[in-house]
Order: sequence, then structure tokens, then C-alpha cells
Amino acid sequence: MDSSAHLQTESTTAKPMPVVQTWNLGKIYRTGFWLNQKIQSLKSCSLSVYEGETFGLLGPNGAGKTTLLKTLLGIVRPTTGRAVLLDRPIGDRCVKQRIGYLPENAYYYDYLTGIEFLQFAAGIFQIPASVQKKRIPELLDLVGLDRKTARKKQLRQYSKGMLQRIGMAQALINDPELVFLDEPMSGLDPMGRYQVREIILSLKKQGKTIFFNSHVLSDVEQICDRIAILARGELICMGSLDEILGRADIYQVVVKGGDAEELKQWIDELIWEDSCWHGHLKGDPQEFLVAIDKMNAQLISMNLARASLEEFFIRQLRERGITSSQ
Repeated sequence: MDSSAHLQTESTTAKPMPVVQTWNLGKIYRTGFWLNQKIQSLKSCSLSVYEGETFGLLGPNGAGKTTLLKTLLGIVRPTTGRAVLLDRPIGDRCVKQRIGYLPENAYYYDYLTGIEFLQFAAGIFQIPASVQKKRIPELLDLVGLDRKTARKKQLRQYSKGMLQRIGMAQALINDPELVFLDEPMSGLDPMGRYQVREIILSLKKQGKTIFFNSHVLSDVEQICDRIAILARGELICMGSLDEILGRADIYQVVVKGGDAEELKQWIDELIWEDSCWHGHLKGDPQEFLVAIDKMNAQLISMNLARASLEEFFIRQLRERGITSSQ
């Protein structure tokens, strides 16, 4: 084999494998007394989620996020299109052994303790008692639940944050390769959101693939490798944050004074406006500050040029005439 073929083989081998794929997935619900009214919750949705990545699905309320997630899990049947999870068709019973799921509004058996609930979930997966004995304490530590509390306190006495954490432990009881989380930060206070975010980052370090729905955009921006935005059942964009928002290390600078030719060595798209030079920094910020001082110029401002995910999200919705939750 020649060297170019060898490099091509290595490149192909290193590429992550898609663990979630959909092709033109659609869902129509029938409503009304005679079931003669149609509501299209999902329209021709095609996406891929790769092994080991954290993928965030964004959208306003009613956009179809939960419908897409439930369709992937086999809870809801698609009207059109197809999808595969871990190289198997959606709904495959063998695949369900390899995935974890935390619903947005999970139902809990109120009179079970946290440990009893996890033992119940482990029993569904036929996890041996000897494995449970080690696995359950590890999960309680991971999600930040006190072992003594989990052993003695019934779930009806848990706070919203505690229920979210025990729900997260339940989603991980079978050590899944792929984890689905539906609005995992919903209804949590800042500390609760921080703790769930840390759990997701911990799972990411373990190499697990995470697919979650959310409208808490600041959290998504911190933890996701790639995102997609869903609006009125249709995917309107998908990609990494750098692809969607632009690079995170580009600065917009405003300089007063200095020589234009010297500034062009540091600033792209240099323009003169309001008695100042404006443009994008193309060098190291610290070195630029030293150069500015030597030019006897004054730096008026230096701000990241990239829009926030929230700004981008709102702009995308407004461009499509969506001004409120559906």
C-alpha cells in the first residue's frame, strides 16, 4: 500500500461514527373528534449526531423538540422518513439496552426511596445485584446525591433539583453509550443548572454521546460540540458554534489615531468612521496592545465580534416571523 492510501485509511478510521441519523423524518398528529385535523409537528428532519459528541437541539416551546426525541426513542412512530440509532432502526429492542433517557416531566413512584427506585430501574435492565451494589453508589456520587438521603428519604420528599439528579442517575443505570436528555435544566435554580451541566461534562469526558433538548441557551453554549435549531417542526440550521456564530477569538477593535498602513498589519477590513479606525483584529491581542502604544495611538474598545448564541437564536426566529412561543 502506498503512503497516500495509508494516510487516507488512517483519516477514514479516525473519523467519528454517526450514532444517530435521520432522513426526512416527519410526524403528523391527527386531532379533532373525527381525527380529521392534521398538525405537522416535524417536517423532513435530517441530521447526524456523532460518537462522543454533545449535541444540543434548540427551539422555542412547541417547536417539535420532544416529538423528535420521542420519535428517535421509538415512543412515537414517524409519519414519514426513517432513522437509525447505533446502526439499528429506531424501536429496535436491542438498542434500548444501550441508551439512557431522562424525560422532561418524569413520573416517579413517590413512596420509593432513591436507592429503591434505582434498584427498580436496574431490574428492568436485568442488571445483577452484585453489579448494582457497586454501580448505584457510584451514580449517586456522580449526580451529587447523598447516599444516606437516597437510602432513607422517599421520592415524594425530594426537591425539584434532587428529582432531576435521581432521574439522571436512572438514565445512566445501564451505563449507556447514548444518552437522551429532554430539557435537563428545566425548572432548576442556578445551582441546580450548574450541577446538571457538570454531570453532562463528566459524561462527555467518559466518551458518551449526549443528545439533549434545551432552551437554556447559555448552558448549551458552554457544553455542546454542535447544535441544531428547530422551529415549527423544521430544522433551520445545524453545526458547531464556530460554524454558526463564527470564531470565538475574533475581536472588533476601535482605534483613535495611528498610521493606516501600520494598522492594516494588525486590523482586517480597516475603515475610518466617526474619527476612529474600525476593524477586526488579526494578530495576538497582547502584541497588538504593545504595537498600539508604539504608534502613539489610543485603543478605544476591543470586544469579541462573535454574537452570543441567544442573539443568533432570536435573530433566526425573527427572520422567520416567529416572535413568541408557539
